[in-house]
Amino acid sequence: MVKNLLDTYKHKGMRRKLVKKISEKGINDQKVLDAIDKVPRHFFFENAFLEHAYQDKAFPIGQGQTISQPFTVAYQTQLLQVEKNDKVLEIGTGSGYQCCILLEIGADVYTIEYNKVLFEETKKFLPSIGYLAHFRHGDGTLGWPVFAPYDKIIVTAGGPKIPQSLIDQLKVGGKMVIPIGDSSNQVMYRLTKVSDDKIEKEEFDFFKFVPLLGKEGWNKK
Repeated sequence: MVKNLLDTYKHKGMRRKLVKKISEKGINDQKVLDAIDKVPRHFFFENAFLEHAYQDKAFPIGQGQTISQPFTVAYQTQLLQVEKNDKVLEIGTGSGYQCCILLEIGADVYTIEYNKVLFEETKKFLPSIGYLAHFRHGDGTLGWPVFAPYDKIIVTAGGPKIPQSLIDQLKVGGKMVIPIGDSSNQVMYRLTKVSDDKIEKEEFDFFKFVPLLGKEGWNKK
C-alpha cells in the first residue's frame, strides 16, 4: 500500500473546504471542526484514491470496513461532548481516523478493533504519523474492563442493542454515543449515565454503519 504522507498547502486547503461543508451541515462544536481541520485524512488513503480523501463520504478500506464519512465522525464526536483529558473508549478502531480526531481534541483514547488485520495495520500506522492511543484487538462489545470507568464511550459500528458491558464501564455522569438498529439503518443514541442504575437516552438522526460484531452485538458464528 503506497500512501502520500506529505501534508501540503493544497491538502490543507482541501481540509478547510471540508470543514466548511460539514459546518454548513450543522456541526458547530469548534473543537470538532478544529480537529477535522488538523488531521490529514489523505494519510489514510492509498495514492490512487487521494481525490476521495476530502470528499464528505465514506470509503472502503478493506476487510469489509470503511473509513467513515467526515460528517458522521464529526456528528458522533460532537454528540459525545469530548473534553480535554477525557478517558474515551472507542469501539471499532477501523482506519484510526476517528481515533485521531479524539486525540486532537485532547482525549486519552482506548480503542478496540475486532478485525485482526485492521488492528495490526492501525496499531502500527497511527504512531508513525504521531498519534498515540491504547490499542486492543478483541470483542469491543465487552469493552475494556481493566481501564474502566470511562468518561466517554463511542461506538463506530451499528449494533442490535446497547451492550450492557459498555453501560457498566461508563462512569456516572459519563456519555456514550452508539448507533442502534438493523443492518440497513440505525438510530444514533446518546446515553448519559445519571446514576449506577439510571440511564438517560436521547435519540438523534438515522445513519448506516458496518455491523457491530461480538458477543453483545451481531454474533459472528
